Amino acid sequence: MISNNKYKLLAKERINILFNQANEIFNKDPKLADRYVILARKIAMKARIGIPKELKRKFCKHCYSYLKPGFNCRVRTRDKKIIYYCMNCKKYTKIAIKRNIN
Repeated sequence: MISNNKYKLLAKERINILFNQANEIFNKDPKLADRYVILARKIAMKARIGIPKELKRKFCKHCYSYLKPGFNCRVRTRDKKIIYYCMNCKKYTKIAIKRNIN
């Protein structure tokens, strides 16, 4: 029987592997890259863990397709926000830019 901590660690490793594979296969087969994102989300939900912040920005929150800027995604900055535009579902995702105060 696997303990809860080991199960979550294993799930995080698998999520990272799936996103790496999605990045590698995207140019050959974008649909397969989208499938990897869906599988990674299912693993995260099953293990009750969050997807890391750097990976959350790599897929569309509306249609769950893998985003690669310049191919199926447009990235812009406006009013202290990063705006990701998915060209598959034509929807926007806005992310606020936090300033570091030193």
